[in-house]
Amino acid sequence: MQIYLDYSATTPTSPEAIATMQAVLTQEWGNPSSLHMWGQRAATVLETARMQVGELINAPTSESIVFTSGGTESNNLAIMGVVRQYSSPQHLIISGVEHSAVAEPVKLLEQWGWQVTRLPVDSKGRVNPLDLQAGLQNNTVLVSVIYGQSEVGTVQPIEELANIARRAGVLFHTDAVQAAGRLPIDVQSLNVDLLSISSHKIYGPQGVGALYVRPGVELLPLMGGGGQEMGLRSGTQPISIIAGFGIAAELALQEMPAETPRLIELRDRLFARLADTPDLIPTGDLIQRLPHHVSFCLQNANGELLNGRTVVRQMNLAGIGISAGAACSSGKLSPSRVLLAMGYEDKPALGAVRMTLGRYTQSADIDWVAIALSQILERLQPMELSAVS
Repeated sequence: MQIYLDYSATTPTSPEAIATMQAVLTQEWGNPSSLHMWGQRAATVLETARMQVGELINAPTSESIVFTSGGTESNNLAIMGVVRQYSSPQHLIISGVEHSAVAEPVKLLEQWGWQVTRLPVDSKGRVNPLDLQAGLQNNTVLVSVIYGQSEVGTVQPIEELANIARRAGVLFHTDAVQAAGRLPIDVQSLNVDLLSISSHKIYGPQGVGALYVRPGVELLPLMGGGGQEMGLRSGTQPISIIAGFGIAAELALQEMPAETPRLIELRDRLFARLADTPDLIPTGDLIQRLPHHVSFCLQNANGELLNGRTVVRQMNLAGIGISAGAACSSGKLSPSRVLLAMGYEDKPALGAVRMTLGRYTQSADIDWVAIALSQILERLQPMELSAVS
């Protein structure tokens, strides 16, 4: 029996998206910048997908959707597209629990002289809007706060945060890669200026994503070229995978009213089944949470026998795919920076594990995963204790 519970890492490409991509590859393979009929057929495919992705987040115009290679590029375009307009370093605000696709470019900007404020989070991983209000400066040009945290599942108060930034005249970006297609998103009511999404998190193909850019917001491109994607992302668009992304977005919008409550029920079932498992501590906000996301840390984890990666390997041997939160660098395991930012000590932060549910997850899967994880932890604990003694 094989059970995949790593939907936050990537989702399987839906049959509908695959069929659409095959049709485009064989019939609509033209360059959408070309003026002849082959090019114009491809352009129609491109603009149809742009509308489909825009409708998923209620974008005011399809032209506000810029296709990219994925969430990482969308985040980088949002951040660097703003900061490159300034001849001297200014001030940025991000949360302390951003994905590395935001945290790393901001770290680079810090080395270039930019001021950076990292908003603290509480023990559940949530930002206090009052901290954003207090952190704004006269030279703040951009705020970026993740919508749904990929490691611990916490959903941030994005509308409230965006309104604070809007009142101060500061641009607001959110990385919504984990939230789009799982939670209803309306960029107009949220008042966000920039929002990143990714195809392969919503059963579309890997290698394509999008950045929503509110009409009137100016960005500078990351690279020069032919000026495709409203001048913000040069290069011939990969029509087939963009078409697959469009279909995936359309299906996500249609299925969300039924699928999101189903995932919440399965998520809460897994939390309940593991509630009495020794040494296992739920992480993140259990209420303000991504609907598909279950995460824990191990109270007595260490860098050797008992840690998140050990659990992932043992679960894999049982035919179950999950993920870990701690990072491995030069052969040495480092605590999860997200859990450290939430106030956890090093030991439990070494034991972060994540199980994320999706379209093909069933109740029977949840029950079996809970049994398997409990048994694996029971086996690992004596190993860890004997190593210490």
